[in-house]
Amino acid sequence: MCGITGFISNNYNIDSLKSMTRTLAHRGPDAEGYFFQNQGANNIGLGHRRLSILDLTDSANQPMHSCDNRYQLVYNGEIYNFKEVKSAINKSNWKTSGDTEVILEAFIQWGPSFVEKLNGMFSIAIWDSKEYVLHLFRDRLGIKPLYYMMDEDSFIFASELKAITKLVPKEKLELNQEAIEDFLHLGYIGKDASIFKNINKFPSGSIGLYSDSKLEISSYWKADEKLDPVVNNNKENQSKLNDLLLKSVEYRMIADVPVGIFLSGGTDSSTVAAMAQHLSEQPVQTFSIGFKENKHNESEHAKAVAQQLGSQHHEFILSHQDAIEQFEKILRIYDEPFADTSAVPTLMVSEMARQQVTVALSGDGGDELFMGYGMYNWAKRLSNPVIYHSRHAIAQLLSLGDNRMKRAAEVFNFSSKDNVQSHIFSQEQYFFSKTAIGQLLKGSVQNNADNFEKTVTNRVLSPREAQALFDLKNYLKDDLLVKVDRASMHHSLEVRVPLLDHNVVEFALNLSEKEKVYQGNMKHLLKEVLYTYVPKKILDRPKWGFSIPLKNWLSKELKYLIDQYLEESVVESVGLVRYREVHRLKTQFLNGHDYLYNKVWLLILLHRWMKEMHQQ
Repeated sequence: MCGITGFISNNYNIDSLKSMTRTLAHRGPDAEGYFFQNQGANNIGLGHRRLSILDLTDSANQPMHSCDNRYQLVYNGEIYNFKEVKSAINKSNWKTSGDTEVILEAFIQWGPSFVEKLNGMFSIAIWDSKEYVLHLFRDRLGIKPLYYMMDEDSFIFASELKAITKLVPKEKLELNQEAIEDFLHLGYIGKDASIFKNINKFPSGSIGLYSDSKLEISSYWKADEKLDPVVNNNKENQSKLNDLLLKSVEYRMIADVPVGIFLSGGTDSSTVAAMAQHLSEQPVQTFSIGFKENKHNESEHAKAVAQQLGSQHHEFILSHQDAIEQFEKILRIYDEPFADTSAVPTLMVSEMARQQVTVALSGDGGDELFMGYGMYNWAKRLSNPVIYHSRHAIAQLLSLGDNRMKRAAEVFNFSSKDNVQSHIFSQEQYFFSKTAIGQLLKGSVQNNADNFEKTVTNRVLSPREAQALFDLKNYLKDDLLVKVDRASMHHSLEVRVPLLDHNVVEFALNLSEKEKVYQGNMKHLLKEVLYTYVPKKILDRPKWGFSIPLKNWLSKELKYLIDQYLEESVVESVGLVRYREVHRLKTQFLNGHDYLYNKVWLLILLHRWMKEMHQQ
């Protein structure tokens, strides 16, 4: 796991390359390397920070060059099937035992299509000094990040936004209005955009070719295209899923450093931990985190699973103060407004795990693949024609009730089916609806429509399936995976996600809905697999999640954030939103309408980010 940077430009030199690369030292504390060359009218720079996982010797450092020096490679991630790929390459004099050299040789032998042979998580950049072109690759699900900026005389890329903004003058960075609207609606910035209009995320499952000041991007994998015309109802599905998951976990335990597992005690992480222990001759190391406040403490459930498995378990119980101190880190770590407060416990469990291991496995992806979220029931409910056509009347009636009913009213209050998926997600998280954003923001709203890539599949999806696919392509990629990547890499910890092996994903996408939700039991098939390793009685409990008591903290310990960032002079100086709406919102929240807490949190983050940006 590493951090990569690079540019093709006459505006930057070797010192520029070192400066931007060293902003990513946390991603790779073990080594740094550079390739710099003047070719034609431009300077070519590639930078790398290494976290050593496979082949710990210096010979595996990057940038790595081909034998003839034509190609230079920098890469972030892991290729789990590198040994199989290596065996298919006609080469005998290998210099390393890791995966980086395999990537380079596979590209040389098969060209850009080699990426389809890879099973892993990755962002790859390969410079061809003969053809004077840069090749870019990102993994299928977007597990590993890659940002880029392009203008008339430069192309710049990096693993994190901060490396690009380190290089680019502030006056060249234009605020992205649509990204701000998406953040207020969803709590994250998606659609391959960033907070800056001229910096984008390189799309997942894609290949890029930069040449002659132009970037051509093509897709090699899309979830939509992996949906078969007919769903899979095979009686052997449980056995098949078990085998796929075992193979995936086995791949992700390959390392030349210690490996552990994040264990919350829920279905997904328990499945990963159970299979890892099944495959290991020694007790695996598991890590959990909880709060002293019982409502937010899942550590007892994790401990029960760990005892059943016989793992070497580590737990850390947070106090209010422990967690609150982490909030100050979020802005610096995530570079742009990011509202997922579970980043706080993720940061802390990563810090704890890094004291024992260099790699950790997590259970991310299970909810999207096997329908674990309550919002999927909302998708089914709102698709009922009677409810759909009565939705505004229902919303009006519910708005007269208590806080819980007022919150539910917002779910029913949407304009049309065209934006129902983002609306359901938004209102499940208590964020701003499209209508509310129009009232909140100054100036014209750019993003009235959904503007998400429309789903085009070989079969008609049920409302639940469509909502889950939307989350897989958006929430998972641009929130959950971003959260884990930045939090873990802040502590130089590599996190691998077995449930997002593309073979598992493609299999899960084609399961029938009844195998995911059976008699009201969500994630049915995945749970049936898990129950062959861990007794059902240990796991049979309501889903809670990796949450923190933000609602309470904002009215007490974190109220200073409201006072500091949502007071009139700050809101007016930033100039993005109407203060009267902010004043109304924070007054209602502080007067007992506590279901508004996430809207308050969004506005705090937005104004804090804007203030920090102007002070830099």
